[in-house]
Amino acid sequence: MSETSVQFGKIISQCRELFSKKLQDYGAAWRVLRPSSITDQIYIKVNRIRTLQMTDKKMVDESEEDEFMAIVNYSIIGLIQLEKGFSNDFNENKEEIMQLYDKYATEAQQLMERKNHDYGEAWRDMRISSITDLIYQKVLRTKQIEDNQGVTIVSEGLDANYFDMLNYAVFCLIKFSEKASHIE
Repeated sequence: MSETSVQFGKIISQCRELFSKKLQDYGAAWRVLRPSSITDQIYIKVNRIRTLQMTDKKMVDESEEDEFMAIVNYSIIGLIQLEKGFSNDFNENKEEIMQLYDKYATEAQQLMERKNHDYGEAWRDMRISSITDLIYQKVLRTKQIEDNQGVTIVSEGLDANYFDMLNYAVFCLIKFSEKASHIE
């Protein structure tokens, strides 16, 4: 298993733990959200990250890392919603929700491994701010696809964009963890 795959697994494990705790606290309240609302949640998170990266002043005590973790989890929520559709009831089987979380996290990792092979881990030489911009671009593309009722002519669909946003967010979290381990 490559170093990146191990790092990816650790980041997903942290995101999963947070997701599971929130599932205990709130239930699957997000099940009532339509896909466009989930995309807008990702938009809010990535827009805040960009704002933090471009200004010196932070007024809310949440880090960029917290926001990237939220992007990972909202991307998985988006994938679950695409599969299940939204619901007016959020009393879901928590075990089933966690199984779906694991399914999409595994699919994301497999996609990352294929793309990492083909792209030669180019993301490792990128700045976090550039990867943030890619997430921002993907969320805007997703919003456009949703505005077109999910119809694309030559582009990938909603699921591909959620997977890409998830994987880019994990890359940023890996970069933050590597930075932190160099400081220690």
